[in-house]
Amino acid sequence: MFLPELSLNPLRALFVAAFVGVTALSAPAQAAPESFADLAERLSPAVVNISTSQTVEAPQRGPRPQLPPGSPFEDLFRDFFDGERNQGPRTTNSLGSGFVIAPEGFIVTNNHVIENADEIMVNFIDGASLPATLVGTDPKTDIAVLKVTPPQPLPFVPFGDSDASRVGDWVIAIGNPFGLGGSVSAGIISARNRDINSGPYDDFIQTDAAINRGNSGGPLFNMAGEVIGVNTAIISPSGGSIGIGFSVPSALVKTVVAQLREFGATRRGWLGVKIQQVTPELAEGLGLEKPSGALVSEVTSGGPAASGGVEAGDVIMKFDGRDINEMRDLPRMVAETEVGKDVRVVVWRKGKTQTVKVVLGLLDEGAGAPGPDVDAPEAPATAESALGMKMEPLTAKNRTDYDVAADAKGVLVVEVEAGSAAAEKGIRPGDVIVEVAQEEVVTPADVRGGVARAKEEGRKSLLILVRTGDEKRFVALTVN
Repeated sequence: MFLPELSLNPLRALFVAAFVGVTALSAPAQAAPESFADLAERLSPAVVNISTSQTVEAPQRGPRPQLPPGSPFEDLFRDFFDGERNQGPRTTNSLGSGFVIAPEGFIVTNNHVIENADEIMVNFIDGASLPATLVGTDPKTDIAVLKVTPPQPLPFVPFGDSDASRVGDWVIAIGNPFGLGGSVSAGIISARNRDINSGPYDDFIQTDAAINRGNSGGPLFNMAGEVIGVNTAIISPSGGSIGIGFSVPSALVKTVVAQLREFGATRRGWLGVKIQQVTPELAEGLGLEKPSGALVSEVTSGGPAASGGVEAGDVIMKFDGRDINEMRDLPRMVAETEVGKDVRVVVWRKGKTQTVKVVLGLLDEGAGAPGPDVDAPEAPATAESALGMKMEPLTAKNRTDYDVAADAKGVLVVEVEAGSAAAEKGIRPGDVIVEVAQEEVVTPADVRGGVARAKEEGRKSLLILVRTGDEKRFVALTVN
């Protein structure tokens, strides 16, 4: 019936033919594997159980209550407090998972599995147990590396490319849930690039493969038998799997593990900037077509970015050849880049792109000192208003009145109109306006001039750099 109907309507026939052509070109649905048995059998010997013990002091009771002689409660409290005093340190135990990455006995697990442990034992699927020493840990990614000394080379598993994994790909998890060693579960990748607010480098793989307590530190495998993630966390109101588990991707783990094996600690790159998310309002104020990149709110004096020419107000669009789609991409890319590398950084600055070169430093190296004080001449401060804010030039007196730092430069906000755009964006009395439309301001007239120019240019919003205490941030205020 369908084909004759097409022949009666040429336009419709053309549409349906195009649709059929698109369908024919799409990839066929991937069939579920008949069994995971061969893969599980091959991989399980390299997956281990981690057991730890820790000695903790017994909790101390408060002072014994004073009771009158002959009180019926005297014996009760004596037994309670004297018995507690006789208790010494006690030993606690915990269980987790891990996997062998080298035949000589290097093992990867989670930092929280072995944190503060006095003794670490690695238990293998054949029943053997070996004591482990700690090579190094990285709490920021929750990764740890252990070392055992085996009598013969151990079976091990390789890392795969987590960046090549796709939502919907099959995966299997092997681990030690609730102490039940050698447990295998299967599922798919439910999502990628998840940020669960557990650390600065969150980039988790989400999976519906069952992950429970005790799976921590265990591997997440692709169908090639490669480790593409380290199982780390779950979301669960009950403590058991509800199909939402998270794994640290192998692209991040490989770098951390290599540094822990070589140095015993991580050596992350340091750019020396403070950044914030580019919102749609900020994008409009910056002249960007869409919200993307990482907006630099402050550059550390003497840091790598400052030496390379990065400026506050720049939007970092590319780092070392990779696009910055959103703010949280940048810290991870910087951390993964070799210390001392000469990196090209593409920034959006005042309506056009520029490329600067930055030599990355080592994270946690010293920051520079604050700049000189630049107060307006000491005179009665004249307040002026713009965008719902009453402002004054900075003077020694109002610095003291509003507890403004000595190195702050700009225009002081002394009053904010309730319900104004400034109030909605969190600007408060005592804040300092540092820049308007990426131009430094010293007087309230400078601010009003920036507002006037924005109106003349037909802009809907105006980009303002605000300092609150020691922190700087950009806000976009609507221009009426």
